[in-house]
Amino acid sequence: MSAYIIADVEVTDPEQYEAYKRWSTQAIQEHGAEVLVRGGAVTVLEGDWKPQRVVVLRFADVAAARAFHDSATYRQARQARERAAIMRMIVVEGVT
Repeated sequence: MSAYIIADVEVTDPEQYEAYKRWSTQAIQEHGAEVLVRGGAVTVLEGDWKPQRVVVLRFADVAAARAFHDSATYRQARQARERAAIMRMIVVEGVT
């Protein structure tokens, strides 16, 4: 069953965030994720959520999404992001 990583990112240092993007892109490619959304325009339809940058990645299953998140390459990305952004991230199962 497909799984999706959904992230809401608040970029605080755009220059440093570029290093995160390079590492995360490499991790995405290494783990065969499909990028469905990456920073497109957001319109809030209901509620008080105010996302700034939304990212949605599709994986074969939750195990694949976790392997991506726990990988050495994505650890490098997280280190690069430490002072560059505030990240809110979840993994959710798709429907069968």
